[in-house]
Amino acid sequence: MQAEQCCRGAVLAAGLTLAVVLVLLSGAAAEEQKSQNPCTSQQNCSQCIRTPTCAWCSDPDLPKDKKRCFQHASATYLGECSQRFVYNPGNLYVATRKESLRKASFSSSSSSSSSSSSSSSSSSSSSSSSSGYHHEAVQIKPQRVSMKLRVQEEQWMRIEYAQAEDYPVDLYYLMDLSKSMEDDKEKLSSLGDLLAESMRNITSNFRLGFGSFVDKVVMPYVSTVPKNLEEPCPKCAAPYGFINVMSLSQNTSRFSTEVRNAKVSGNLDAPEGGFDAIMQAVVCRDEIGWRNNARRLLVFSTDASFHYAGDGKLGGIVKPNDGHCHLDDKGNYTHSTLQDYPSISQINRKVKDNAINVIFAVTKEQINVYSSLQKNVEGSSSGVLSEDSSNVVDFVRDQYNKITSSVELKHNLTDSNVQIKYYSSCVNGTYKETSTCDGLKVGTQVEFQAELKVTRCPEDPRDWKKTFQIYPVGISEALIIDLEILCDCPCERPGSDFFEEKSARCSGVGTHMCGVCKCDDQHFGRTCQCGLDKPHTGTDVDTTGCRAPNSTLECSGRGTCDCGVCSCTDPWVSGEYCQCDNMACDHHDNQLCAGHGRCECGVCKCFDGWKGSSCSCTTRNDSCVDRQGAGDAEVCSGNGACECGECVCRQDEEGRPYDGVYCEIIPATSGKCLEFRDCVQCLMYKTGPIDNEEDCASNCTAFSPQPVKTVVADEDKYEFLCTYYDEDDCRFAYMYTYKDHKLVVMAQEERECPPEINILGIVLGVIGAIVLIGLALLLLWKLLTTIHDRREFARFEKERMMAKWDTGENPIYKQATSTFKNPTYAGK
Repeated sequence: MQAEQCCRGAVLAAGLTLAVVLVLLSGAAAEEQKSQNPCTSQQNCSQCIRTPTCAWCSDPDLPKDKKRCFQHASATYLGECSQRFVYNPGNLYVATRKESLRKASFSSSSSSSSSSSSSSSSSSSSSSSSSGYHHEAVQIKPQRVSMKLRVQEEQWMRIEYAQAEDYPVDLYYLMDLSKSMEDDKEKLSSLGDLLAESMRNITSNFRLGFGSFVDKVVMPYVSTVPKNLEEPCPKCAAPYGFINVMSLSQNTSRFSTEVRNAKVSGNLDAPEGGFDAIMQAVVCRDEIGWRNNARRLLVFSTDASFHYAGDGKLGGIVKPNDGHCHLDDKGNYTHSTLQDYPSISQINRKVKDNAINVIFAVTKEQINVYSSLQKNVEGSSSGVLSEDSSNVVDFVRDQYNKITSSVELKHNLTDSNVQIKYYSSCVNGTYKETSTCDGLKVGTQVEFQAELKVTRCPEDPRDWKKTFQIYPVGISEALIIDLEILCDCPCERPGSDFFEEKSARCSGVGTHMCGVCKCDDQHFGRTCQCGLDKPHTGTDVDTTGCRAPNSTLECSGRGTCDCGVCSCTDPWVSGEYCQCDNMACDHHDNQLCAGHGRCECGVCKCFDGWKGSSCSCTTRNDSCVDRQGAGDAEVCSGNGACECGECVCRQDEEGRPYDGVYCEIIPATSGKCLEFRDCVQCLMYKTGPIDNEEDCASNCTAFSPQPVKTVVADEDKYEFLCTYYDEDDCRFAYMYTYKDHKLVVMAQEERECPPEINILGIVLGVIGAIVLIGLALLLLWKLLTTIHDRREFARFEKERMMAKWDTGENPIYKQATSTFKNPTYAGK
């Protein structure tokens, strides 16, 4: 008997163990199935279609054990849900405007009228040329598309571009007419006709304009002495900000006359008010005469640097530049003394909005400044003019060829939820990710492939529809994209066949939408059959809805079944079947989802501005911008991409990588040594070009140098040593680096100066030496003459002693008579 009971106990224990194992295995299988199928955990149609590959079944009679959100590729499931109930939206791409690429053409009648129009009237010439167009040039195809995109599903789009032959060109020559540019003005006036002829060889539809600038007529930019306001320099005109001397016109012979008649003026400081002039020349489209369908070139000629936003405070001007046109009937800039200079970012935005190519034509002394500026102004270029602008014709032609031989695609979409990538093989090249193609000729057609991808649905439903442009830089034509992001389902909106308020299927208290019930605040359950005033527990309640498919556990063993609905026991457990552990997400720095997101069913849902499996990667690029550098900074200095808040530097054309925290270090260069030099001198040694304490305090706010006895730099740690000699011939050294994205500068405590020279001592010493040498020479002369005299006297004494006459007689006395003897008769 005992043996029998023992055997029964063993069998019972084995059965219970097997049952538990089967339950665990079924639960594990269900979890594995859920992890492999992301659709099963989605509770409504909107969540379902935001998950790639998922479709929604709105069949109201779908069996309870079947999931409404399913993978559309599952053929077995499609047999369970009729196709008319399935909502599986796909990406939609429709080209609503797709004109072929072509050059501009003219009608014969308009051509004759154009030829007969007077060349002296620029307006009539312009209007006749405009009326002569039979077809406008088309350089980008397609011109407009309509798109509907699902989240995380890519859509490819083909874009064609070709520079049209004989495309219209508007060239506005903006010139610095300070006194130092007088010879340049004279040379430009003599070469005006040649410039027009050179551009007409490129395009027959060419227009030319001219404007000039000096600076704001306030101190300290110009002298406000009444006499100097009338004539700041000999034969100079009164100073002014900007004048539109000649609007764009086909009457190019007038250009030379206007340039010749323009008078130079004068100012006090070195920088000029060129930014004021650029802003007005760009935004005053009607006054300048920019055409809609034309290549717009703005040639900016100067031999000086520029004032930018903030410099107006020196003259008491604190109102920011509004970026609007302020030209009077005579073309004068009326707000020169009323508002500040524009910033570089304002210039860039206006140039980009108006599709203008700015060409900085500067002297070799300023080319480095304007080469840096062109990196921050879209579509701009720079080059060196000769001292008297004698190479202006070749310069403009070469710059135009340089601009037109390259095309770069950009877009004005600012939504970070939509990503756009460009790919092209350009001209007989390898297919790669690029938005730029070089080496193009007129008529050369290139093809780009654009990849559009929506990463997530914007929070605001108003942002689900948007219109933006993809455009070639410097071209007024653009591809317009009407984008709709698919973030909800039609069956969730009133008017749908699958939308019914207070439906009988939902116990008359809920809305039946997309095949499921959405209960009001007082009811719950699959059919809203349970309310706060109704019992919802007991053995007679159907618990089928509390079990996941292929599982025998109610609420996954983590909750209780209330009226066919799971009520989870722990606050960190959620899901229809309490299947989601909201504490099982990735951690970063011992924080769930890095503290930048919420954990939903084992997956981090990141807050805005963060991404990654643990939400530890920021989407912001603030930390990748060198805010402490000069000018308007770019992301990673324009030499890399910002990934997770850190710069990943790219390589230059020769394959050399950029370096530094902000990719600011150009290969084989000294980085920012020169940029920091003047501020180190004024802050550390009170010397250098910025010798005024107030100027030093206002201009040098990016860093405060730390004094050290000896400056040591480790280049492996991105520490860079800078050494210079100042005007006192003193050597000073400093080191700069970036720590925690902050600029750190360490400077040598004392300059190494040559020993001081005692000029008075040297002068007195030289004088004393001259006197002593003179005395020595006199003494030597006296000694030599004394010795000589003594020798002569001794010789005289010796000769006197040897004389044969009597010393009592006068040796030089001669007798009055002379006696002669005839030798012939000698001896006879």
